[in-house]
Amino acid sequence: MRSDFDAVIIGAGPAGSAAAILLARAGLSVALVEKERFPRRKVCGECIAASNLPLLDALGIGAALEASAGPELRQVGLMRGASCIVADLPPAPDAGSRWGRALGREKFDTLLLDQARAEGALVLQPWRVSAIDGQRCRLDAVDSSATMMVQARVIVAANGSWEALPSARQVRSVGRKPSDLFAFKANFRDTSLQPGLLPVLSFDGGYGGMVVAGDGMTTVACCVRRDRLQSARRAAPGLRAGDAIESLLQRECGGVEAVLQTATRAGPWIAAGPLHPGVHLTAGETFFRIGNAAGEAHPIIGEGISMALQSAFLLCTHLITTLPSVRMPDQAWRHDVGRRYAAEWRRAFEPRLMLAATFAHAAMRNSSGRALLALGHVWPGLLTHGARWSGKVRSAGDPDVAMR
Repeated sequence: MRSDFDAVIIGAGPAGSAAAILLARAGLSVALVEKERFPRRKVCGECIAASNLPLLDALGIGAALEASAGPELRQVGLMRGASCIVADLPPAPDAGSRWGRALGREKFDTLLLDQARAEGALVLQPWRVSAIDGQRCRLDAVDSSATMMVQARVIVAANGSWEALPSARQVRSVGRKPSDLFAFKANFRDTSLQPGLLPVLSFDGGYGGMVVAGDGMTTVACCVRRDRLQSARRAAPGLRAGDAIESLLQRECGGVEAVLQTATRAGPWIAAGPLHPGVHLTAGETFFRIGNAAGEAHPIIGEGISMALQSAFLLCTHLITTLPSVRMPDQAWRHDVGRRYAAEWRRAFEPRLMLAATFAHAAMRNSSGRALLALGHVWPGLLTHGARWSGKVRSAGDPDVAMR
């Protein structure tokens, strides 16, 4: 098996698989490294904004997504206590992709990974990156003691935000803060959630959302502060963390209680965290970052998949147009590409990060959460504008990159 590639991509989520598809289709040799076996469940709200549908068509999975995803998402809501406000979602300008959809990550990620493999990327799974030394990566097999070394002209980090690269594992803070956010997700059958409605949940110490995804399965996801999680567990002694969170949601959001009244949970709650919202791009690194490795918005605006896919397109635009003509990429080339990519990334995504942080902190506090709800009652269109401001109808990625 070869060990020398044009690109090694770490992580086969939406960002990593999208980048692998684009680079392999452009004729570059690609190794895609993923430590988990697929299909696998992943903590995620599972919403795919309409702005991404042309990108997914260009990647080659548009038809498969259309066949598997849930109903078109046409409305957004805000639920807090016994109140629920509903407004229309803004349609995207693309006549063929006007409304977002939702699909479980176990299906969505597998579609993208299979497409990357079909385009010629070498998929190394389940393997993990245990060390990065310049342009060389040490890989360890997950299921055995096997190891290998691979090297590449470029390394792309597409790992999750709480799955640090080897170079960061020793420096990440291990302090525990009451404000740490933990993410939870569960799937339910036979709920009464209106198809096409995307309600945002607001409660003291957290926020969340619900959506009908593929196969009629409803996803309930939320983020909860550490201190509120601890109090929820004390209020429900003997329950697992996820079960305590389910009890909390039903107690504090009447809409959740109504939706789940006749429902059956499909499998256990899954959790991840603590989350690290913010910009993670770092100048001077020898590799490039996309997806959550580059930066993460509070999940309240549901733009995680958007930022993953669109950041992959932004970076690959530069790699596809310059890498084939560079005989041996050097520090100056990496600095120049990294500088231009980082500037584009910040223009595209920093406004979303700021909006998401503002909305998240307002939704998690009693006083501001009630004020937000009161404003929504007077001006429901605020939800429509909020969805537009968060990027639901515009894409930072150019689908034509996939055709080059």
